[in-house]
Amino acid sequence: MCPRPLTFENVTFSYDQNTAPLLSRACFAFPAGWTGIVGANGAGKTTVLKLATGLLRPDAGAIRIPGRTVYCEQRTDEPPRELPTFLKSADGQALELRSRLNLQAEWYEKWGVLSHGERKRAQIAVALWMQPDVLALDEPTNHIDRDARRQLCEALGRYRGIGLIVSHDRVLLDSLCRQCLFVSRDRTVLRPGSYTAGRAEADREEAFLRRQRDLAKEKCLRLKKSVNRARDHAGRSGRKATKRGLDSRDRDARSKVDAARVTGRDAAVARRAKQLERRLDRETAKLETLSVGRRYALGVWTAGERSRRDTLFRIPGGRILLGVSRCLVYPDLTMRPTDRIALTGPNGAGKTSLIRVIVERLNVPLEQLVYLPQEIDAFSSSQTIRQVRGLSRDRLGLVMSLVRRLGSDPDRLMETVEPSPGEMRKVLLALGLAASPQLIIMDEPTNHLDLPSIECMETALADCSCGLLLVSHDEKFLKSLTSREWVIQPDSGERDRMVLRVK
Repeated sequence: MCPRPLTFENVTFSYDQNTAPLLSRACFAFPAGWTGIVGANGAGKTTVLKLATGLLRPDAGAIRIPGRTVYCEQRTDEPPRELPTFLKSADGQALELRSRLNLQAEWYEKWGVLSHGERKRAQIAVALWMQPDVLALDEPTNHIDRDARRQLCEALGRYRGIGLIVSHDRVLLDSLCRQCLFVSRDRTVLRPGSYTAGRAEADREEAFLRRQRDLAKEKCLRLKKSVNRARDHAGRSGRKATKRGLDSRDRDARSKVDAARVTGRDAAVARRAKQLERRLDRETAKLETLSVGRRYALGVWTAGERSRRDTLFRIPGGRILLGVSRCLVYPDLTMRPTDRIALTGPNGAGKTSLIRVIVERLNVPLEQLVYLPQEIDAFSSSQTIRQVRGLSRDRLGLVMSLVRRLGSDPDRLMETVEPSPGEMRKVLLALGLAASPQLIIMDEPTNHLDLPSIECMETALADCSCGLLLVSHDEKFLKSLTSREWVIQPDSGERDRMVLRVK
C-alpha cells in the first residue's frame, strides 16, 4: 500500500443548488489506517468521501490522491461490477473473504432477492479484494446483523491502506479509527484518537468557546452601558459649554461657561466617550470571532392515535418464497392496537418480505400508517422531495419543523435535488408523524441516521400510543421500545427453511 497520505489543500466545494459551500478552504490529511468521517445527516460526509476518491472535483484548492481508489456507497441497488469475477476467483484472499463474510457463489445471479445486509457484505468484500490504496466506505454496517458486523470489523481491521469510513456505529468507529474528521455546516476539524475520544474533546472545546462567548457578551453589554452613560454625560457637558440661550446680561452664567472651556473638562468627557466607543468596537469584533456551532432544539413528540378496531391486522399463516429454494414459514399473526412488536432474525431470513406481506393486508387506512422501508431509492427520494415542496404552507411548516427537531437543516434539505438517505428517512418520518398515525412500521429505522436523531426517534416512539412494529439489528433500540418479539430462525430440520416463532 502507498505510504503517502491523502491530502486536502484549501479545498472549497459546493453543489450548484446550495447557497453556501459544504467545504470552505478545508485543509487536512488522511494517513494509512482508518479515519472516521462523522457528523449530522446532510453535513457533507458523503461529499468528503466522493472528493477523496475523485468522484467529485473541488471548486477551489487541490486534493492529492495517492493511488487507486474504491468508493462503496450507502445504497446497494446494483451489484459491484467486479462481483462475478470475485465470486469465481480461486486466489487466497478471495477464498478467505468469501468464507469470512459468508458469501455464496450464486449471489450475483440472485442479487435482486438478496437482503440488503447480504448485499452490503458482498459490496465490501469485493472492495477489500481489490486492495485499493484508498478505500472509502459509506455506512458499512447498515442492515448487517450482529454476527456479520463482528466478521466485517475483523476483515476491515486487516486492511493496510488509507481507509475512510462514514458511520454512526460508535463501536465500529472506536475499534477501527486512529482519528476522526468531524464535519459540520460551520467547519471541519480532524481530531486524533477514536470517535469517543474525539467527541469528548469536541464537547470540551465547545463548552469552553461557549463560556468565552458568554463572558464576551457580558463585557460588551457592560461597555454598551458605559458608552451610553458617557454619551449622555458628554451631551450634558456640551449643552453646558454653550452660551446659546443665555441672557446677555447674566454675567455669572456666561463666566461659568468660559471657565469650563478653559479647564477642558468637557473635552475630557468627550474623549472618554470616544475611547469607550472604540473599546466596544474591538470587543464586538472579538465576539464575532468566537464562532460556536449553531444548536437546534432536538426532540419530537407524537401522541399517535389508538385505533378503535380490535386488531390492526390478522393474517393467516403461510409461506413466502425467498429466492429459488429458500422459504419463510409463518403462523397466524395478529397485532392489537397497542402492541409493540420487534421482528428479529439474521440477514436474509425474510423479515422485509414478511413486512411487505403485512403492509399489503392491513386494516389501517393508508393515511394513518407510517411505513418506513429499509431503503429508499434515489428516484423515490427525488419524488418525495417534490411532493413535500408542493405541500400547503402550514403543512410544510409542520413537516420542516419536525425535520429540524430531528437534527437536520430544513433550508439546506429543500435546496438539494437528492437528499442523503438519512435526511430522506427524517422527511418520511416527519410526514408520517404529522398525520397522527394508528400504526408505525419501520424496517431498520436507525440505518443512515446520526446518533442524536436516533435518540430523538427513540424518545418520540416511546411516548406514542399507537401500535409499533419494528425491524432492527439495534438491540438497545428494540429493548427500549418493544414488549413482544417475533423471531425468524432456521428450521432445525430443513436447511433452506426459515420459521417465524411468536414469543
